[in-house]
Amino acid sequence: MTDLFDEVEEQLRSDRYRTLALKALPWVIAALAAVLIAALAYWGWDSYRRQSSAKASEQYAAALEAFNAGDAAKATQFWTEVSKSSSAGYKSLALMQLGGMKLADRKTDEAVALFDEAAKAAPDEVIGDAARLKSAFALLDTAPYKDVEARLQPLIEDGRPYRVQAREALGFAKLVAGNIAGARADFLVLSTLLDASESAQSRAKAAIQLIDSGAAKAIPATVKAAAAMSSPSPLMPPPQMPGQLPPQPQAPGIQ
Repeated sequence: MTDLFDEVEEQLRSDRYRTLALKALPWVIAALAAVLIAALAYWGWDSYRRQSSAKASEQYAAALEAFNAGDAAKATQFWTEVSKSSSAGYKSLALMQLGGMKLADRKTDEAVALFDEAAKAAPDEVIGDAARLKSAFALLDTAPYKDVEARLQPLIEDGRPYRVQAREALGFAKLVAGNIAGARADFLVLSTLLDASESAQSRAKAAIQLIDSGAAKAIPATVKAAAAMSSPSPLMPPPQMPGQLPPQPQAPGIQ
């Protein structure tokens, strides 16, 4: 009798397990399907991202070739196409190139709008701050000082990639605004900064000499020329920063 009861109990236990398994089966299948769909979706997204980045790289390089060959219209066409890409790095760089062309045509407002758009599209501070600094330089001799200061102030914080250039721009902005003493103090600091380039130190010393000579009438022209020299190129972010545009436009690595 004991064996019979054990057999019946085992059968009942098996039935319960089978019932639970049947109830759980749809959930297990749904979970497996969700994992499979997620894996396929990621694969598809990653494949699309890589293809988009490769296409943007080719178009960006073609735009550079056209521009260097003197075909500005074709370069504009290619950069405009890249500016609509899903590749954030190349999109931002293309917008900066378009902004530079607008600036060359003396269309400052349109250039600044493109630089601001490039900053928003940038995948990191290396490219984004280059665009922000370019917009500040574009407005340096036309916009009110408070507007330029508002653009530059965040860029001079420790750790920002172009903080030396931003401090230099702030000194130039003070010159244009007539704050001679404040500008001289900024340039004096820049002339001794260890992480400032030799060209930046030279410009700072030249600005100090200009201020000390009292040649106030030459200040706007000097600021404009210096701004063109110190504004960072969108093609050459610091090489030590990983994951950004390499010096050669055709090289991969921008997402």
